[in-house]
Amino acid sequence: MYQTIDVETASDLTFTADVAGPLGASVVLLLHGFPESRHSWRPALPALAAAGYRAVAPDQRGYSSGARPDPVTLDNYAFDKLVNDAIEIADAAGATGKRFHLVGHDWGGQVSWGVAAKHPDRLASLTVLSRPHPKSFRRALLKEDGDQQHRSRHHRAFLDPETGKMLLADNARRLRDGLFGQGVPVEALEQHLSVLGNPAAIEAALAWYRANVGLAADIGSIEVPTLYIWGDSDATVGPDAAHGTGEFVSAAFAMDILPGVGHFVMDQAAARATELMLAHLDRHPV
Repeated sequence: MYQTIDVETASDLTFTADVAGPLGASVVLLLHGFPESRHSWRPALPALAAAGYRAVAPDQRGYSSGARPDPVTLDNYAFDKLVNDAIEIADAAGATGKRFHLVGHDWGGQVSWGVAAKHPDRLASLTVLSRPHPKSFRRALLKEDGDQQHRSRHHRAFLDPETGKMLLADNARRLRDGLFGQGVPVEALEQHLSVLGNPAAIEAALAWYRANVGLAADIGSIEVPTLYIWGDSDATVGPDAAHGTGEFVSAAFAMDILPGVGHFVMDQAAARATELMLAHLDRHPV
């Protein structure tokens, strides 16, 4: 139903990716968040392939062992490089010179907002799960009477150089009980830890936070048809940030709220999210 392959990009990086669907079909690039991996998209791959799309779900920069520049040099994980990776992976997957569909969750959503802002001509559609538009997120963070600062307190902790060791200690107990303790099934948790549960990968993943403390809040209005999916039990993203997202999309915009679903949408409500995603893709063909 899917294959795991190596995708080699123009920047001489090799990304591990799950792919499904016919070669030459319209590409759907799916970008995971933290602390997850390409495995979060596996429930969606068969449906995308059956609908005639070429679905490509990579382990991103630092998560893929073949695309892991030294995280000590934070510039290796600067936001513009993460955005460029998405374009190069899409090109290598068959979208060179073509538009493609982009889907992102959490940090993958943050990168997706950046791709849509910088390369709107390359995208047929944008789908973002959980992560609000950066300006809406930043506004909620700065709101004195809001709770987004509390919800995002882990961002500050991730800047500590000892955090990686702490997250992996005691069989990754803090990852299991903390970040994944939001209704993520054990099987999905183990799949993500098979990618992220080692010192090299966790340090590279944390470099995303350390290299991008401002969370790229300078991203402007989005001119790509956008679907935003948010679970109303999200412990990380509050309603202020979520509901403000549409203000920063000038193209067609839809927001779907998943009742009782937390932050890790594809690990908790994959069928519904995939259904919404497919309908959005069909409304905005390449």
